[in-house]
Amino acid sequence: MNYLTHQLLNAEEINFIEKELEQENKGWEDGKNTAGSQASKVKNNLQLKRNSDTSKKLSLLVKKKISNDDLIKSFTLPKHLHGIMFTKAAKGMSYGRHIDNAYMSTGRADLSFTIFITEKNKYEGGELLIENLTSESKFKLNSGEIIIYPSTYLHSVEEVLNGERIVCVGWIESYIKSIEEREYLFDLDAGAKSLLAKHGRSEELDLIFKSYSNLLRVMGD
Repeated sequence: MNYLTHQLLNAEEINFIEKELEQENKGWEDGKNTAGSQASKVKNNLQLKRNSDTSKKLSLLVKKKISNDDLIKSFTLPKHLHGIMFTKAAKGMSYGRHIDNAYMSTGRADLSFTIFITEKNKYEGGELLIENLTSESKFKLNSGEIIIYPSTYLHSVEEVLNGERIVCVGWIESYIKSIEEREYLFDLDAGAKSLLAKHGRSEELDLIFKSYSNLLRVMGD
């Protein structure tokens, strides 16, 4: 499965986000308000209003962290990071099997991401389930970890059995639409950077970086 898990936020940033969200009492709304026609039928959660001051402030923090992360940039080749919002699921809430819209009011969705805010031992259930053609995988990550996966995959959030699950979700429009082409470029970039770290610059590595850049020009939009 083509996905990336990675520690994005540190303990201080998580603590800041949690305190900000705790003080936000009136800014939560029904998650169905931003779901597509099909997804709204299976969506049962709350989300922080995107136009609230808290949402704007925290979204800027998340966007800055993602935009400055070299591993995420290499994996996603981001053109536009959009649709960031914070969602909450209490006991009995879930988000059934669905696919994200290809085009949203904020941009095209090539990759979806979830940042786990609540520490996983503070709630039961609430696993993120991602499916592809041949398998399915469940994810319940540590606080501050992000998972990024293709928006073309069916996915769901299992029912929260106890406690409260808070996450940050959003989408990435990539310069490369193709899952396979992004994977090729990611492997090439990772391999070249590893060789550079071990052996230093060389004429051979210059050719690899040249090929990577030119492939990005050919494949990108």
